[in-house]
Amino acid sequence: MRKDAAYGHRIVSLAPSATAILCAMGGKKTLVGVTKWCASVAPVGDLPKLGDCWQMGSLDEILRLKPTLVIGSVPYKQETVGKLLEQPLNFLAMNPRSLADVYADIRLLGGIVGHAKSAEALAGKLQREFAAIERQPKKHEPRLRVYCEAWPNPRISSPPWVAELVRLCGGEMVLPPGEHVNEQQVAEARPDVMVLAWAAAGDRANPKKAYEVRAWQEVPAIQNRRVHVISDELLNTPGPPLMKGAKQLWKILQ
Repeated sequence: MRKDAAYGHRIVSLAPSATAILCAMGGKKTLVGVTKWCASVAPVGDLPKLGDCWQMGSLDEILRLKPTLVIGSVPYKQETVGKLLEQPLNFLAMNPRSLADVYADIRLLGGIVGHAKSAEALAGKLQREFAAIERQPKKHEPRLRVYCEAWPNPRISSPPWVAELVRLCGGEMVLPPGEHVNEQQVAEARPDVMVLAWAAAGDRANPKKAYEVRAWQEVPAIQNRRVHVISDELLNTPGPPLMKGAKQLWKILQ
């Protein structure tokens, strides 16, 4: 990978997860620009705020920063990423699916910016935190049936790493993670608990909308008023924010 001898790495991060990882491992100085969503997951200060891989905004704004590396992640719009790939830029696409992928991405970024030891320590910290949660005594047997939602229209279930967090917190995802689902599928799955973590909504997801769905009136989570909100960035950012997300899931399920 090309490296600027005078300035070292100059990274534009269009992926909040990458920004959170770099800042947590001591690599903030490598960042010269971030997506507008990064401020909610990392202390990015007055770094230039750009678009993302879905709606990039001005390509010139990125080019003016003279990045040696641009990092993107899913979800992305093909035309947006296509514009980046047309430029003489190093582009790293991140698409983690599991917690194991998250640890691998941490180590990858650590290697790129010369913080391999810090990256290993960060990956180990996440693993220990999750293991400690999993070892705690569980109140519910059998496991609570859980539906986590990442987007309401069309409905999309939360990503696979969230399903892993739900399981280590003593629950079980009742629908395939990271897929389009419909209201009837949710109703037939009969979750005991619903968790809303709508992308780009922060903690503004509205449980009232779930209680009003006609097809869900016989669902245990609705009847028992067990629809909860977890801030988007704590479940949908595959990196250090997942530690807080897992703790909130534990409180809800246990």
